[in-house]
Amino acid sequence: MTGNPARLTSGRLVAALDLPADALVQQRIPKKMLADNGAPTPADRRLIQEYIEEATWVAALKPANAGVPAYEDPTRTYLELAVLAVQLRSPKQPNGASGKIQRLAELLHRAIPYPALLLLEDEDRLLLSMAHIRWAQKESDKMVLDGELTLATLLPLPDESGPANALAQQQFLEALPLHKQARTDLYALYQGWIDTLGAWEAVAVSGCFVPSVSPEHAAQRRSALQRCRELDASLSQLRSKAAKEKQMARQVAANLEIKALLAERQRVAASI
Repeated sequence: MTGNPARLTSGRLVAALDLPADALVQQRIPKKMLADNGAPTPADRRLIQEYIEEATWVAALKPANAGVPAYEDPTRTYLELAVLAVQLRSPKQPNGASGKIQRLAELLHRAIPYPALLLLEDEDRLLLSMAHIRWAQKESDKMVLDGELTLATLLPLPDESGPANALAQQQFLEALPLHKQARTDLYALYQGWIDTLGAWEAVAVSGCFVPSVSPEHAAQRRSALQRCRELDASLSQLRSKAAKEKQMARQVAANLEIKALLAERQRVAASI
């Protein structure tokens, strides 16, 4: 991404994290290593090989350089947090790219043995992905995702010319620095970043950036955002069905259902 110094890039996002110099690694990651560690099928290996231009291990946050204790429970050990930057090849079919990026993010989180802040960038887009991981139950040397993947688009903005979205993006960046996160342990630190990314996702619904005030607030917002996505999918299906319906009675019924779902979405969105 070039031409606009104010435009958000992976470099600006890393700078906003305000990481200690000792944590910076800047080491290229071979795609073969990512494929060997994270791709369970030939199709997944092809996705990594064909869709990634370059992958870089930007930083490794450890207790020694971050001043944050490690974390361990019966299912996981967080000895460090990774920051990865992945340059993507621009898709030949942009409209079909979102599903591939989702899958690619899942594979990369599984390929790295540490929780990762994963930056995905091409000529037009910048995304940030995070997911807790744990050891697989049947394969102790394999990592699996623990809970939902949080994958958020930072660019393009919903309305890139809108000042409200630009302000929200700046507020998001100002909420990212390491010194503003929980420092109980590396799990709490990582969860804080996930919650901050969730607050950014909520901008698309609420129109403003509001940091989480507690873990309970963050969990409630995640639930509300998920419900909004479900309602949006249902509304899209109903509108398509109503447009094709020829019988008046069924059109009326579909429109009433749409109205009810819109009312529910408005109630849910108001709680975000």
